[in-house]
Amino acid sequence: MIEADFQLGTGQNRTPRIVVAMSGGVDSSVVAALAARSGAETIGVTLQLYDHGEAVGRAGSCCAGRDIRDARAVCDRLGIAHYVFDHESSFREQVIDDFADSYLAGRTPIPCVKCNMGPKFTDLFKMARDLGADALATGHYVQRVIGADGPELHRAVDPARDQSYFLFATTSAQLDFLRFPLGRLPKAAVREMAAEMGLGVAGKPDSQDICFVPDGDYASLVRKLRPQAAAVGEIVHLDGRVLGEHRGLVNYTVGQRRGLEIGGLTEPLYVVRLDPETKRVLVGPRAALAVAAARIEDMNWLGGDHRGPLTAKVRSMAKPVDARLDGDRVVFDALEYGVAPGQAAVFYAGERVLGGGWIAETEAALLAA
Repeated sequence: MIEADFQLGTGQNRTPRIVVAMSGGVDSSVVAALAARSGAETIGVTLQLYDHGEAVGRAGSCCAGRDIRDARAVCDRLGIAHYVFDHESSFREQVIDDFADSYLAGRTPIPCVKCNMGPKFTDLFKMARDLGADALATGHYVQRVIGADGPELHRAVDPARDQSYFLFATTSAQLDFLRFPLGRLPKAAVREMAAEMGLGVAGKPDSQDICFVPDGDYASLVRKLRPQAAAVGEIVHLDGRVLGEHRGLVNYTVGQRRGLEIGGLTEPLYVVRLDPETKRVLVGPRAALAVAAARIEDMNWLGGDHRGPLTAKVRSMAKPVDARLDGDRVVFDALEYGVAPGQAAVFYAGERVLGGGWIAETEAALLAA
Protein backbone atom coordinates (compact mmCIF):
# COMPACT_ATOMS: atom_id res chain seq x y z
CA MET A 1 0.00 0.00 0.00
CA ILE A 2 1.20 3.50 -0.83
CA GLU A 3 0.15 4.76 2.59
CA ALA A 4 2.78 2.53 4.19
CA ASP A 5 5.50 4.77 2.78
CA PHE A 6 4.31 7.55 5.05
CA GLN A 7 3.80 5.56 8.25
CA LEU A 8 6.73 6.97 10.16
CA GLY A 9 7.60 6.14 13.70
CA THR A 10 8.81 9.46 15.10
CA GLY A 11 9.43 8.11 18.57
CA GLN A 12 7.59 11.13 19.90
CA ASN A 13 3.99 12.18 20.40
CA ARG A 14 3.93 14.52 17.40
CA THR A 15 2.83 14.65 13.80
CA PRO A 16 5.43 13.25 11.36
CA ARG A 17 7.08 15.78 9.05
CA ILE A 18 7.82 14.86 5.44
CA VAL A 19 9.87 16.92 3.00
CA VAL A 20 8.99 16.29 -0.66
CA ALA A 21 11.50 17.02 -3.43
CA MET A 22 9.40 18.86 -6.00
CA SER A 23 10.61 19.41 -9.56
CA GLY A 24 7.35 20.91 -10.80
CA GLY A 25 6.30 17.75 -12.62
CA VAL A 26 3.34 15.43 -12.16
CA ASP A 27 5.24 12.72 -10.26
CA SER A 28 6.59 14.81 -7.39
CA SER A 29 3.32 16.74 -7.23
CA VAL A 30 1.37 13.52 -6.65
CA VAL A 31 3.88 12.47 -3.99
CA ALA A 32 3.31 15.78 -2.19
CA ALA A 33 -0.44 15.27 -2.36
CA LEU A 34 -0.13 11.72 -1.01
CA ALA A 35 2.10 12.87 1.83
CA ALA A 36 -0.32 15.65 2.77
CA ARG A 37 -3.25 13.23 2.57
CA SER A 38 -1.47 10.87 5.00
CA GLY A 39 -1.84 13.49 7.73
CA ALA A 40 1.86 14.27 7.93
CA GLU A 41 3.12 17.84 8.01
CA THR A 42 4.32 18.18 4.44
CA ILE A 43 6.87 20.63 3.09
CA GLY A 44 7.67 21.00 -0.60
CA VAL A 45 11.26 21.85 -1.51
CA THR A 46 12.45 22.81 -4.99
CA LEU A 47 16.05 23.32 -6.03
CA GLN A 48 16.49 26.10 -8.58
CA LEU A 49 19.13 24.69 -10.91
CA TYR A 50 19.00 27.28 -13.68
CA ASP A 51 19.04 31.02 -14.06
CA HIS A 52 15.39 32.01 -13.63
CA GLY A 53 15.40 34.54 -16.45
CA GLU A 54 16.78 32.05 -18.96
CA ALA A 55 14.61 29.19 -17.74
CA VAL A 56 11.17 30.83 -17.90
CA GLY A 57 9.17 29.17 -20.64
CA ARG A 58 11.75 26.47 -21.22
CA ALA A 59 10.02 23.26 -22.24
CA GLY A 60 11.23 19.79 -21.29
CA SER A 61 13.34 20.83 -18.32
CA CYS A 62 12.98 20.45 -14.59
CA CYS A 63 13.74 22.67 -11.62
CA ALA A 64 13.59 25.78 -13.84
CA GLY A 65 11.45 28.94 -13.91
CA ARG A 66 8.07 27.61 -15.05
CA ASP A 67 8.56 24.39 -13.11
CA ILE A 68 9.15 26.30 -9.90
CA ARG A 69 5.89 28.17 -10.44
CA ASP A 70 4.08 24.87 -11.05
CA ALA A 71 5.50 23.37 -7.84
CA ARG A 72 4.44 26.45 -5.87
CA ALA A 73 0.92 26.30 -7.36
CA VAL A 74 0.56 22.66 -6.33
CA CYS A 75 1.71 23.45 -2.80
CA ASP A 76 -0.73 26.35 -2.60
CA ARG A 77 -3.56 24.05 -3.64
CA LEU A 78 -2.53 21.45 -1.06
CA GLY A 79 -2.10 24.08 1.64
CA ILE A 80 1.49 23.12 2.40
CA ALA A 81 4.68 25.15 2.69
CA HIS A 82 7.00 25.49 -0.29
CA TYR A 83 10.63 26.54 -0.25
CA VAL A 84 12.97 27.25 -3.16
CA PHE A 85 16.73 26.97 -2.73
CA ASP A 86 19.18 28.39 -5.26
CA HIS A 87 21.54 25.59 -6.26
CA GLU A 88 22.56 26.89 -9.66
CA SER A 89 26.28 27.11 -8.89
CA SER A 90 26.33 23.70 -7.18
CA PHE A 91 24.51 22.09 -10.10
CA ARG A 92 26.87 23.69 -12.59
CA GLU A 93 29.96 22.47 -10.74
CA GLN A 94 28.75 18.97 -9.81
CA VAL A 95 26.77 18.10 -12.91
CA ILE A 96 27.25 20.37 -15.93
CA ASP A 97 31.03 20.85 -15.60
CA ASP A 98 31.46 17.12 -14.96
CA PHE A 99 29.34 16.42 -18.04
CA ALA A 100 31.60 18.56 -20.23
CA ASP A 101 34.84 17.23 -18.72
CA SER A 102 33.71 13.63 -19.25
CA TYR A 103 33.35 14.18 -22.98
CA LEU A 104 36.81 15.76 -23.10
CA ALA A 105 38.15 12.60 -21.43
CA GLY A 106 36.50 10.38 -24.04
CA ARG A 107 33.81 9.12 -21.68
CA THR A 108 30.04 8.94 -22.00
CA PRO A 109 28.58 10.65 -18.92
CA ILE A 110 25.28 10.08 -17.09
CA PRO A 111 24.34 13.49 -15.66
CA CYS A 112 21.15 12.19 -14.02
CA VAL A 113 23.20 9.97 -11.70
CA LYS A 114 25.54 12.83 -10.84
CA CYS A 115 22.53 15.03 -10.06
CA ASN A 116 21.06 12.38 -7.78
CA MET A 117 24.42 11.91 -6.07
CA GLY A 118 24.78 15.64 -5.49
CA PRO A 119 22.01 18.25 -5.51
CA LYS A 120 18.97 15.95 -5.48
CA PHE A 121 19.98 13.61 -2.67
CA THR A 122 23.03 14.81 -0.79
CA ASP A 123 21.98 18.46 -0.64
CA LEU A 124 18.25 17.82 -0.26
CA PHE A 125 19.02 15.20 2.38
CA LYS A 126 20.79 17.82 4.48
CA MET A 127 18.01 20.37 3.91
CA ALA A 128 15.37 17.89 4.98
CA ARG A 129 17.33 17.12 8.14
CA ASP A 130 17.74 20.82 8.84
CA LEU A 131 13.98 21.23 8.49
CA GLY A 132 13.45 18.53 11.11
CA ALA A 133 11.92 16.05 8.67
CA ASP A 134 11.35 12.40 9.44
CA ALA A 135 11.65 11.44 5.75
CA LEU A 136 12.45 12.81 2.31
CA ALA A 137 10.01 11.67 -0.39
CA THR A 138 10.64 11.82 -4.14
CA GLY A 139 8.80 10.96 -7.34
CA HIS A 140 11.34 8.40 -8.54
CA TYR A 141 10.00 5.12 -9.89
CA VAL A 142 11.80 2.68 -7.60
CA GLN A 143 10.73 0.70 -4.57
CA ARG A 144 12.00 0.83 -1.01
CA VAL A 145 11.38 -2.60 0.50
CA ILE A 146 12.04 -3.57 4.10
CA GLY A 147 14.16 -6.71 4.14
CA ALA A 148 15.68 -8.83 6.89
CA ASP A 149 18.56 -6.38 7.33
CA GLY A 150 16.66 -3.15 6.75
CA PRO A 151 15.59 -1.08 3.74
CA GLU A 152 16.44 -2.40 0.27
CA LEU A 153 16.24 -0.70 -3.12
CA HIS A 154 14.15 -2.58 -5.69
CA ARG A 155 13.13 -1.94 -9.26
CA ALA A 156 9.81 -0.30 -9.99
CA VAL A 157 6.83 -2.52 -10.77
CA ASP A 158 6.47 -0.79 -14.15
CA PRO A 159 9.63 -1.75 -16.09
CA ALA A 160 9.04 1.05 -18.60
CA ARG A 161 9.37 3.63 -15.81
CA ASP A 162 12.00 1.97 -13.61
CA GLN A 163 14.71 4.46 -12.55
CA SER A 164 16.82 2.18 -10.38
CA TYR A 165 19.78 2.42 -12.79
CA PHE A 166 20.05 6.13 -12.00
CA LEU A 167 19.89 5.58 -8.24
CA PHE A 168 22.61 2.97 -7.77
CA ALA A 169 24.76 5.49 -5.85
CA THR A 170 22.13 5.91 -3.12
CA THR A 171 23.73 5.12 0.22
CA SER A 172 22.26 2.94 2.94
CA ALA A 173 21.90 5.98 5.21
CA GLN A 174 20.00 7.85 2.52
CA LEU A 175 17.79 4.85 1.77
CA ASP A 176 16.81 4.67 5.42
CA PHE A 177 15.52 8.26 5.20
CA LEU A 178 14.05 8.21 1.67
CA ARG A 179 10.56 7.26 0.51
CA PHE A 180 9.49 6.37 -3.06
CA PRO A 181 5.70 5.98 -3.06
CA LEU A 182 5.33 5.74 -6.87
CA GLY A 183 7.44 2.62 -7.34
CA ARG A 184 4.42 0.33 -7.30
CA LEU A 185 2.39 2.38 -9.80
CA PRO A 186 2.31 2.75 -13.59
CA LYS A 187 2.67 6.29 -14.93
CA ALA A 188 -0.89 6.30 -16.29
CA ALA A 189 -2.24 5.69 -12.78
CA VAL A 190 -0.17 8.58 -11.43
CA ARG A 191 -1.62 10.96 -14.01
CA GLU A 192 -5.12 9.75 -13.16
CA MET A 193 -4.46 10.44 -9.50
CA ALA A 194 -3.19 13.93 -10.33
CA ALA A 195 -6.37 14.66 -12.30
CA GLU A 196 -8.59 13.32 -9.51
CA MET A 197 -6.74 15.51 -7.01
CA GLY A 198 -7.27 18.56 -9.20
CA LEU A 199 -3.55 19.19 -9.72
CA GLY A 200 -2.86 21.52 -12.62
CA VAL A 201 0.18 19.49 -13.71
CA ALA A 202 -1.82 16.32 -14.43
CA GLY A 203 -1.25 16.61 -18.17
CA LYS A 204 2.19 18.17 -18.07
CA PRO A 205 4.74 16.40 -20.34
CA ASP A 206 7.63 14.53 -18.76
CA SER A 207 10.97 16.32 -18.60
CA GLN A 208 13.67 15.21 -21.00
CA ASP A 209 16.57 13.04 -19.86
CA ILE A 210 19.23 15.76 -19.97
CA CYS A 211 17.33 18.65 -18.46
CA PHE A 212 20.04 21.28 -19.03
CA VAL A 213 20.17 20.58 -22.78
CA PRO A 214 16.66 21.71 -23.76
CA ASP A 215 17.24 21.49 -27.51
CA GLY A 216 19.01 18.12 -27.35
CA ASP A 217 22.24 19.53 -28.82
CA TYR A 218 24.61 18.49 -26.04
CA ALA A 219 27.67 18.88 -28.30
CA SER A 220 27.04 22.61 -28.67
CA LEU A 221 26.83 23.00 -24.89
CA VAL A 222 30.10 21.13 -24.38
CA ARG A 223 31.83 23.20 -27.07
CA LYS A 224 30.58 26.37 -25.39
CA LEU A 225 31.91 25.30 -21.99
CA ARG A 226 35.07 23.61 -23.29
CA PRO A 227 36.09 25.11 -26.68
CA GLN A 228 38.89 22.54 -26.99
CA ALA A 229 36.20 19.90 -27.43
CA ALA A 230 35.89 21.05 -31.06
CA ALA A 231 39.50 20.10 -31.87
CA VAL A 232 39.59 17.99 -35.04
CA GLY A 233 41.42 14.69 -35.30
CA GLU A 234 41.71 11.48 -37.24
CA ILE A 235 39.16 8.72 -37.66
CA VAL A 236 41.26 5.56 -37.60
CA HIS A 237 40.32 1.96 -38.31
CA LEU A 238 41.48 -0.61 -35.75
CA ASP A 239 43.78 -2.00 -38.43
CA GLY A 240 45.63 1.33 -38.53
CA ARG A 241 44.14 2.89 -41.65
CA VAL A 242 43.29 6.58 -41.43
CA LEU A 243 39.79 6.87 -42.87
CA GLY A 244 39.02 10.54 -42.41
CA GLU A 245 38.83 13.51 -40.08
CA HIS A 246 36.35 14.12 -37.27
CA ARG A 247 34.92 17.39 -35.94
CA GLY A 248 35.73 16.88 -32.25
CA LEU A 249 35.46 13.91 -29.87
CA VAL A 250 32.35 15.43 -28.32
CA ASN A 251 30.36 14.39 -31.39
CA TYR A 252 31.00 10.67 -30.89
CA THR A 253 30.12 7.92 -28.43
CA VAL A 254 31.06 4.24 -28.26
CA GLY A 255 28.73 2.16 -30.40
CA GLN A 256 27.80 5.03 -32.72
CA ARG A 257 27.36 4.15 -36.39
CA ARG A 258 25.68 7.14 -38.00
CA GLY A 259 27.41 10.47 -38.53
CA LEU A 260 30.91 9.15 -39.18
CA GLU A 261 30.90 10.71 -42.68
CA ILE A 262 33.30 8.18 -44.12
CA GLY A 263 32.81 7.37 -47.78
CA GLY A 264 33.64 4.23 -49.78
CA LEU A 265 32.98 1.71 -47.00
CA THR A 266 32.41 -1.94 -47.84
CA GLU A 267 31.11 -2.75 -44.32
CA PRO A 268 29.35 -0.79 -41.55
CA LEU A 269 31.77 0.73 -39.06
CA TYR A 270 31.12 1.69 -35.44
CA VAL A 271 32.91 3.88 -32.91
CA VAL A 272 34.89 1.42 -30.80
CA ARG A 273 37.01 3.73 -28.68
CA LEU A 274 37.80 7.41 -28.16
CA ASP A 275 41.39 8.41 -27.47
CA PRO A 276 41.55 11.91 -25.94
CA GLU A 277 45.37 11.94 -25.88
CA THR A 278 45.75 11.50 -29.65
CA LYS A 279 42.31 13.02 -30.39
CA ARG A 280 41.53 9.92 -32.42
CA VAL A 281 38.18 8.22 -33.01
CA LEU A 282 38.84 4.50 -33.46
CA VAL A 283 36.32 2.58 -35.52
CA GLY A 284 35.81 -1.03 -36.49
CA PRO A 285 33.21 -3.70 -37.31
CA ARG A 286 30.41 -4.52 -34.91
CA ALA A 287 32.36 -7.52 -33.63
CA ALA A 288 34.93 -5.09 -32.23
CA LEU A 289 32.28 -3.69 -29.87
CA ALA A 290 31.96 -7.03 -28.08
CA VAL A 291 33.09 -6.76 -24.47
CA ALA A 292 33.92 -9.71 -22.22
CA ALA A 293 34.44 -7.74 -19.01
CA ALA A 294 34.84 -4.23 -17.62
CA ARG A 295 36.71 -2.69 -14.72
CA ILE A 296 34.51 -0.84 -12.24
CA GLU A 297 35.55 2.03 -9.97
CA ASP A 298 33.90 3.90 -7.10
CA MET A 299 31.61 0.98 -6.26
CA ASN A 300 28.61 1.66 -4.03
CA TRP A 301 27.24 -1.52 -2.45
CA LEU A 302 23.78 -1.47 -0.88
CA GLY A 303 23.87 -5.02 0.45
CA GLY A 304 23.38 -8.58 -0.67
CA ASP A 305 25.72 -11.35 -1.78
CA HIS A 306 28.12 -10.15 -4.48
CA ARG A 307 29.45 -13.72 -4.87
CA GLY A 308 26.14 -15.22 -5.92
CA PRO A 309 24.39 -15.06 -9.30
CA LEU A 310 23.53 -11.55 -10.35
CA THR A 311 22.63 -9.50 -13.37
CA ALA A 312 24.30 -6.34 -14.59
CA LYS A 313 22.85 -3.38 -16.45
CA VAL A 314 25.44 -1.29 -18.32
CA ARG A 315 23.16 1.22 -20.08
CA SER A 316 20.00 2.91 -18.88
CA MET A 317 17.84 1.39 -21.65
CA ALA A 318 19.53 -2.03 -21.68
CA LYS A 319 18.13 -5.19 -20.14
CA PRO A 320 20.10 -6.67 -17.22
CA VAL A 321 22.35 -9.53 -18.35
CA ASP A 322 23.86 -12.44 -16.44
CA ALA A 323 27.26 -11.62 -15.00
CA ARG A 324 29.57 -12.13 -12.03
CA LEU A 325 31.88 -9.91 -10.03
CA ASP A 326 35.59 -10.69 -9.88
CA GLY A 327 37.24 -8.12 -7.64
CA ASP A 328 36.78 -4.77 -9.35
CA ARG A 329 35.74 -6.42 -12.63
CA VAL A 330 32.35 -7.40 -13.93
CA VAL A 331 32.56 -10.43 -16.18
CA PHE A 332 29.66 -11.03 -18.55
CA ASP A 333 28.33 -14.54 -19.13
CA ALA A 334 27.75 -13.63 -22.80
CA LEU A 335 29.44 -10.94 -24.86
CA GLU A 336 28.03 -7.46 -24.25
CA TYR A 337 28.05 -4.74 -26.91
CA GLY A 338 28.50 -0.99 -26.76
CA VAL A 339 29.82 -0.81 -23.19
CA ALA A 340 31.28 2.68 -22.75
CA PRO A 341 33.63 4.12 -20.12
CA GLY A 342 31.80 6.76 -18.11
CA GLN A 343 28.57 4.80 -18.02
CA ALA A 344 27.46 2.87 -14.94
CA ALA A 345 27.27 -0.84 -14.25
CA VAL A 346 24.39 -1.58 -11.88
CA PHE A 347 23.99 -4.99 -10.26
CA TYR A 348 20.78 -6.78 -9.37
CA ALA A 349 19.67 -9.93 -7.58
CA GLY A 350 16.23 -10.44 -9.05
CA GLU A 351 14.41 -7.15 -8.48
CA ARG A 352 16.78 -5.94 -5.76
CA VAL A 353 19.49 -3.38 -6.52
CA LEU A 354 22.72 -4.64 -4.99
CA GLY A 355 24.79 -1.62 -5.96
CA GLY A 356 26.87 -0.36 -8.83
CA GLY A 357 29.85 1.64 -9.97
CA TRP A 358 31.38 3.51 -12.88
CA ILE A 359 32.83 1.75 -15.91
CA ALA A 360 36.50 2.80 -16.04
CA GLU A 361 37.65 0.62 -18.93
CA THR A 362 36.50 -2.36 -20.95
CA GLU A 363 38.09 -5.62 -22.02
CA ALA A 364 37.42 -6.29 -25.69
CA ALA A 365 36.34 -9.83 -26.46
CA LEU A 366 38.66 -9.95 -29.50
CA LEU A 367 41.62 -9.35 -27.19
CA ALA A 368 40.33 -11.62 -24.44
CA ALA A 369 39.81 -14.55 -26.83
